[in-house]
Amino acid sequence: MTAHARPPHEFDARVTTGLGDANLQRSLNALKGTFIAARGHAVTALPEFEALRDDGKAIKDHTLANLDFYLQRYEEEVVRRGGQVHWARDAAEACDIVRTICREAGARTVTKGKSMVSEEIALNDALEADGLEVIETDAGEYILQLGREAPSHIVMPTVHKTTDQIADLFQKHHGELGFPDRTTDAAELIAQVRTVLRDKYFKADVGITGANFLVAETGSNIIVTNEGNGDLTSTLARVHIVTTGIEKVIPTLEDLSVMLRLLARSALGSEITSYTTLSTGPRRSGDLDGPEAYHVVLIDNGRANMLAGHFREMLRCIRCGACMNHCPVYMSVGGHAYGSVYPGPMGAVLTPMINGHEAAGELPHACTLNGRCQSVCPVKIPLPDLLRRLRHQQWEKKFVSAKVRWGVGAWAWLATKPRLYKLATGAAMRVLGWAGRDKGAFRSLPLASGWTKGRDMPAPQGPTFQELWARRTRP
Repeated sequence: MTAHARPPHEFDARVTTGLGDANLQRSLNALKGTFIAARGHAVTALPEFEALRDDGKAIKDHTLANLDFYLQRYEEEVVRRGGQVHWARDAAEACDIVRTICREAGARTVTKGKSMVSEEIALNDALEADGLEVIETDAGEYILQLGREAPSHIVMPTVHKTTDQIADLFQKHHGELGFPDRTTDAAELIAQVRTVLRDKYFKADVGITGANFLVAETGSNIIVTNEGNGDLTSTLARVHIVTTGIEKVIPTLEDLSVMLRLLARSALGSEITSYTTLSTGPRRSGDLDGPEAYHVVLIDNGRANMLAGHFREMLRCIRCGACMNHCPVYMSVGGHAYGSVYPGPMGAVLTPMINGHEAAGELPHACTLNGRCQSVCPVKIPLPDLLRRLRHQQWEKKFVSAKVRWGVGAWAWLATKPRLYKLATGAAMRVLGWAGRDKGAFRSLPLASGWTKGRDMPAPQGPTFQELWARRTRP
């Protein structure tokens, strides 16, 4: 899909659209009462959750510090069990590798489990350009594929869509497949998805999944789902391809038990997902099912640069979505406003790292720096600190507009001169207090349209806080 490729300069327009979308706002409000509340209950019910967060952080830090060793160990184990490992430096190389595997397999139909990294590298577009039929098997991803849309959330990709919208989409696409009547019953809609996909699973020549984790000790990849579609995708096709970032590897199965306890609680507020599947190589003699060939495509795409720089901590991310669910910006504008595969706080860091500052645009600034994302992150990524560093980089590279640079520079010059700052702010407050005393607020102000176009600016009451404090403490 190409729906996620939106110009960064349209960020303000997308934010305005998101804020004005009544359906989206209702969905986001509902999300606040589901994911956030569920996570809170799950964390409260597990007294050792904070200790698990420390363990998860330590596991990822250790692995990243020794990433070359564990990736090599993982590759050795995959090969020893009959699989093949491919290394991709960027999105184009990753797509070429997958396309080559599909050509060599004589593939015509490809089923796909949910995979954010495949969205990252625009894999569907590359495969469809080769004439392949590509079918998303996650219910949410399938709905978006029909609508040619990008996910708006990494865990619940259709959070922006209403049941009525999905019903209209299914009536349009499923009418000729034996479902002529429009329905808004959720169970019936899911039944349609199952019926349509059932034949596709058996027809598929290649099944592609992502990986939540890779275990170096055994050469296994792990996916967690609540629908079972990942199992059908990976076991019924003749060829199974795993597309994953290089940072997903962890040392042992014991480490995996820690990460799984963190992931489910942080993402869904549940103890564990319905399906946790470990795949280790192709079908062996005596196996009743499984692929004839097993390939893993390990993708860099900017991750090695992160590993060597100030943003290594971002590679701890386990894609749970907790930072998004607790972000006041994301929960106001939705995922599509970010114009990126990865929305929310994690996307505001990952997008400039993967695609560059030019592609990221305003994303590092789409944050209030309130710190909620860091407080709920299961592996304690300091997202506000990373976003501040990105802002500094954009400032140094002069990606910030001249108007903003002038304004911040003027404020910085004034703020470093306390006496002058006190006089200037005191005079400004008195003038604004006098000018706004009748209405009590300003609906427009010079140089402050970014604030007043969306809210009123209360008129100052007169004295500044410093002046009031000085009066209070005066003998």
